[in-house]
Order: sequence, then structure tokens, then C-alpha cells
Amino acid sequence: MNSPHRTSPTAPDTTTTPGTTTPDTAPGGTPPAVTAAATAGAALDARLRVDRAAFALDLSLAAAPGEVVALLGPNGAGKSTALRALAGLLPLTGGHLRLDGRVLEDPARRLHTPAEQRPVGVVFQDYLLFPHLSALDNVAFGPRCQGRPRREARAEAAAWLERMGLAEYASVRPGRLSGGQAQRVALARALAVRPRLLLLDEPLAALDARTRLDVRAQLRRHLADFEAVAVLVTHDPLDAMVLADRLVVIEDGHEVQSGSPAEVARRPRTDYIARLVGLNLYRGRAEGTRVTLPDGTVLTTAEELSGPAFVAFPPSAVTLYRERPQSSARNLWQAEVTGLDLHGDQVRAELSGALPMAADLTPAAVAELGLAPGTAVWASVKATQTHAYPA
Repeated sequence: MNSPHRTSPTAPDTTTTPGTTTPDTAPGGTPPAVTAAATAGAALDARLRVDRAAFALDLSLAAAPGEVVALLGPNGAGKSTALRALAGLLPLTGGHLRLDGRVLEDPARRLHTPAEQRPVGVVFQDYLLFPHLSALDNVAFGPRCQGRPRREARAEAAAWLERMGLAEYASVRPGRLSGGQAQRVALARALAVRPRLLLLDEPLAALDARTRLDVRAQLRRHLADFEAVAVLVTHDPLDAMVLADRLVVIEDGHEVQSGSPAEVARRPRTDYIARLVGLNLYRGRAEGTRVTLPDGTVLTTAEELSGPAFVAFPPSAVTLYRERPQSSARNLWQAEVTGLDLHGDQVRAELSGALPMAADLTPAAVAELGLAPGTAVWASVKATQTHAYPA
């Protein structure tokens, strides 16, 4: 789906404990968006700047209490770097991190709160449960590290396991738990320290498809009850859409788009996002209902715009013909089939030509048209099935 018209823009401790209070001084250079969010009562207010040998992260994050934010992006975009910086496992080289008004990190002041002193809970991708401890003692580990008596910590752990529907597995060690059960134990362990920031690193990636469906629904319920901030890292758009209140899309260490799942899905601004949500995306210059792409190709849309604009439409909006159709369609181009792949109960055809795109057809339509790689076709899209919006 790439096109010259497209946009390019021992086991470790998995929980942390509250530390000592430090004075709150606003660092300089805070981006306006973060400042506005902070003054609006954000629980998380961060400018994460991390410079590494071949990579630089510069990301602003703000979130309100009870909000679930998903960091979404391709491999190497900086999602895990951001998560490690929030957890205190990777020091910032610039920016700041405030949580509930408390400064946890400010490199300009040489302030760095160690990971174990931050009110943060972490659920790692592979869970990192202690193999020699029972589910109960895994969950009790965090409260014990916070200084609570053993009996109190185990009672609280038992309550968390009950809440996760795992009371009968309290004495079971991780090696005898299913993937879904281990994920819930890891979540209970992170929540048992009563964190003010919950970090989840690809929490469903290790699960098979069927288990993932059930655990995703359970995780959504638990996150809905969480009163502090949760930050989820994922490359799976469905996890992000279902679990998060807001998406922050990262590419090459920078935010390229943010908003509610519905907003991002309806108005993608990069090829990566368009592919995730299943849309063909182009950028050009609009004059009325006509959008001219850089090479002169014109798309006709239903919306009237002026200036730089995006045009998007789903693969299902594309109709293919073997011969030029006798119609008045204004969006009509010659193309060549470059690939055919099963996509659910449809066949997705990748097309090259004046306007590279993806088209979805039924298997019967593919057979009737005799499509195969190299087949020449005509592609048509109705203006009413496109969506144009300012770039």
C-alpha cells in the first residue's frame, strides 16, 4: 500500500513503591499543550526526552486521573523507551516528569527518583512472575516491599486474586498457570501497590487469539475501575481501540497524531495509521471537491475544502472492472493487481498504477474477474464513499 502520494511524516521486581516527596518546580521548556493539560488538572504531566546513540525520543504526555492512554506505533518508534522512562528504568536526558503534582524527574535540576521509589506499577509483556512463589505471594510481594506486615500483605493479595477471579489459584505457582491466568496475576501484582501510574507493556501479546479475546474484555473492566493514570504500550490497533480512552501515535520518537480512538480511526494522518485502521490515504491540495495529488492525479470528494487536505476511503469502497466501465464515475483509474491475500472473509487486492490502493472483494468476485498478480483492471471509487479533511 505504499505510494508516492501517501504521507510520510533473581527475578526482577515488577512493582515500585512510593518514595519521599520532592518539591514541585515547573521546569522550563514545557510544550504549550502539556502546560495547558497540567493546568487543567492532569495527574500525569511529562516531557520525555531521551537521547541514545542512534535514536532520540521527544514526547509530551498528559493524562487525567482515571484516563487510559495507549502509545501506538511501529517497531522502533519509541513506545518501550517511553514506558521505561516513565517507570524510571531509563533516565531522561531532558524534559520532566510530574505525577499528581510531584516532580519525579527533572534533568535540569539533576533530579531522578529511582524506579523503586516511584508510585508506579508495571505489567511487563512476559509478566516476569517469580517462578518460585505462589500466585498469592507474587501479588503480596509489592505490599511487602512497601513495609506492610506479611499477614496484611497476603490478605490484600488474596483480595486482589478474588477480584481477578483467581482465588482458587492462590497456592499455584506461575508454571502451572495458563497465559490468561498469569496475565491477571501480573496485573494484580501491579495494582496491589496502589500505584498512581500503571504501565502495561504489550499486556496481551503473549496470549493466543481465543484467550486474548477473553482477557482483553476482563482487562478493560479492571482499567475502567482504576482511578489513577494507565499508560498502555501496544502495536495492536484492536487492543488500543478497546482498552484506551485516548491514543497517542508515535513514529520515529515523536507524536504524529493523538485523539480518541474514533477520531484517530476516522482521520488518520500517516500511512502507518491508515494501514492500522484499514484505509487508503492520500494527501494533496483541495479546491472545492477536487483534491490534486503531487503528481497531478485528481480525487473527487463529497466534501468541499480549500488548501492542504487528506482523502481517505476504505478498501471496500473500491470497485474493480476488467474493462473500462461505461459510467460517469469521476474517480476512475487504470491499475494492475500486484498481490492477493485473504483478509477475513474477503480477498484484499493490492493495486499499483496512477493511484496505488487496496481493494476488498469477495472470493466469488475474484474468480469472476479472473484476478491474479499482473492482471490489468480499472478501479472506481464513488465520491460519496471518500472522506476529505484538512491536512
